[in-house]
Amino acid sequence: MDGPALGQPSAPPGVVTLMRTLSPRYLFILIATLAPLSAGALTPDEARHLLVRTGFDASPDAVTKLAPLTWERAVQQVLNTAHEQPLTAAPTWINDLPPDPRQIKELDDEARKQIQKQTRERAVELKTWWYREMLNTDSPLTEHMTLFWHNHFTSSMRKVKWPAYLYRQNLLLRRYALGNYRDLLHTVAHDPAMLVYLDGQQNRREKPNENFARELLELFTLGEGHYTERDIKEAARAFTGWMVDRRTGEFQMNARQHDGGEKNFLGRRGKIGGDEVIEIILEQPRAAEFIVQKLWREFVSDKPDPQEIDRLATLLRNNRYEMRPLMQALLTSPAFRDPANRGALVKSPVELLVGTARQLQIPVAEPFNLARAGIRLGQDVFDPPNVKGWPGGQTWITSNTLLARRQILEQMLRGAEMGTTRKSGTMTASMNDVGDMDKLKPLLLPLEPVNPPTKDQGTQRLRSWILDPVYQLK
Repeated sequence: MDGPALGQPSAPPGVVTLMRTLSPRYLFILIATLAPLSAGALTPDEARHLLVRTGFDASPDAVTKLAPLTWERAVQQVLNTAHEQPLTAAPTWINDLPPDPRQIKELDDEARKQIQKQTRERAVELKTWWYREMLNTDSPLTEHMTLFWHNHFTSSMRKVKWPAYLYRQNLLLRRYALGNYRDLLHTVAHDPAMLVYLDGQQNRREKPNENFARELLELFTLGEGHYTERDIKEAARAFTGWMVDRRTGEFQMNARQHDGGEKNFLGRRGKIGGDEVIEIILEQPRAAEFIVQKLWREFVSDKPDPQEIDRLATLLRNNRYEMRPLMQALLTSPAFRDPANRGALVKSPVELLVGTARQLQIPVAEPFNLARAGIRLGQDVFDPPNVKGWPGGQTWITSNTLLARRQILEQMLRGAEMGTTRKSGTMTASMNDVGDMDKLKPLLLPLEPVNPPTKDQGTQRLRSWILDPVYQLK
């Protein structure tokens, strides 16, 4: 096959590798035919890129609103639309407390089964609630960031076993989604779902449990190689007595179970408690670098730029860990705007499902059908696979999941199987000719399709683009 035409940029190497994975029978080199960077108003493609990376889709109305703005003003507008409160009504049971384990032991088998059944039903309702919010939100960045933090500060229904705790944690992550990272870290450490998930109830003075301390250092703040086993043990001692009060469902500092002795953590000595541990961690330059690297992989590319990471981490520290200045700088960085980084990331199952429904304005009557599809594709919200969360990136694509993605997208295009109220979305229902449908193409694909449509019928062109390997990218 011929190489790219002279003067045209080729697709990023990671995309070429991914395309080989997506379709092993062929070797494709994608040609990026996107507009060059401009200091003036956004091009439609730049508006699409910003909207899809910070949310789920790029509607014609949203692109039209951003297109006249400079990049900096467009990013500011996206950030300004974010809000903390969900639009979807909360489930009725969010304030219920879990049954006392001692009382459960006294119940007969049938009563226990009823509690388990109710918990499963509520778990389904909770997942449906979040999908409904993602489908209908007017603040997609809030949902994107909440999903990001959910995969960073993981907790799962399988371990927590009480949906109300997971709902409250979701509100917590949403409240601090673009707030202060220091405050978020402290609040998560006190969160009942996190305390249950990482065995805070078992972290006692006589026998400290190291689970939370280990994950705090390894997965939440610093990463491997930036602490010692002794630091883990000392941090675990500092968090002893941090528990959930079963009577209220709130954080409780159990003084009788707290080790108030002297500790030596990351070179600091003293009678250090849990909150002091977090502050000492945040004093380390690595703490800002670690979270910036993870945000870079989420929004820019799989390969962080060391100089940019250093610049952005310094900005985060100088702004006392406020997230909005960081996100403004990240989304206006040359790397984020670079056409070479478009189509360089793989959509997660949630992004694929919610983005398709929103983009094509497919009315989903039963959001749990999307949640079920997400489970099939490897992303079960409120139930990440382990404390490391979903690894993301190209791991989303395997021979099995690629086939399942195609099947599910075909079901969404047909409509009935996914619980939609009619076969086609509002956006595409009136698009019957090639010219109309071609207007939709730049909103759907970050790069030229691998398999361009050969038929002239509008619906066939839409189907071709949605099922093209490039549609899996963002």
